[in-house]
Amino acid sequence: MPMSQFDVLPDEQTVAATVSALESHGFTVEVVDDLTAARKAALAQIPPGASVWKNTSITLDETGISAEVDAPDGPYESVRLQMTAQNFATRQMKEIAAAPDYALGSVHAITQDGELLIGSASGSQFATVAWGADHVVLVAGLHKVVPDLDTARRRVREHSLPLENVRAQEAYGQNSRLNKTLEIYGDLPGRTHLVLIRQVIGY
Repeated sequence: MPMSQFDVLPDEQTVAATVSALESHGFTVEVVDDLTAARKAALAQIPPGASVWKNTSITLDETGISAEVDAPDGPYESVRLQMTAQNFATRQMKEIAAAPDYALGSVHAITQDGELLIGSASGSQFATVAWGADHVVLVAGLHKVVPDLDTARRRVREHSLPLENVRAQEAYGQNSRLNKTLEIYGDLPGRTHLVLIRQVIGY
């Protein structure tokens, strides 16, 4: 597949300006060079014994974060493991996932003005990130940085959704849909931590 305009890493001046904008909106930010550093940085935010909800994410999978968080004998209380032990789509399943100590996930776009955008078919990942979790850790490649919200919305529709369709076909035998988006313009200081990677990872 040829490289998309949305797979281009920004220059260091743009990275610095974006980090500054994110911090002005209440986020804390780390920029790391590789997947190993990203995994270490993300997990360093989460104390042993904490309850952790992990959103489905190629980025979390490829950094190795998913495997560590959901390990049955690992240091964390995996909310996803608890949830998947329930009957699918029951109220109890939703209640278990509603208010973890930490939520882990990624985003589909980051604007240079310091805003985040996540697209979804179901919206299941929104509740903990927006409000339910006490703390949020988001991991993303710097290729997801775009100039503004209009471009961020285009990125989700034109880039992320087609790639998610491929994954959904392989995993579930059906296409995905962009039914809902979450736009985050800021957060309470110290609640949401971003780990940004100088690599193209995820979509």
